[in-house]
Amino acid sequence: MERLRSSPLHANISTALDKHLEVIHVVQARRKEEIVNASSRQRQGAPRGQDDRDVFALAMAIQEMSAATRKARTTLWCALQMTLPK
Repeated sequence: MERLRSSPLHANISTALDKHLEVIHVVQARRKEEIVNASSRQRQGAPRGQDDRDVFALAMAIQEMSAATRKARTTLWCALQMTLPK
């Protein structure tokens, strides 16, 4: 869109997209932690009570990702509207 406009977009657009990417990385990290912890507990035969903390952390990360995704979509829509000819 910046190339179509021949000028940079507003800084908030880049900020929203950067935040979205950051939150995606957090969700990936939480999921990896959940998998590693679940497999290590399964090998040890530990009770499943600890799974709740991993699942809760993952759920919170997904909730943040959902909000960041909505904001990124809205931001990209605004950028498109600024890019289209009038």
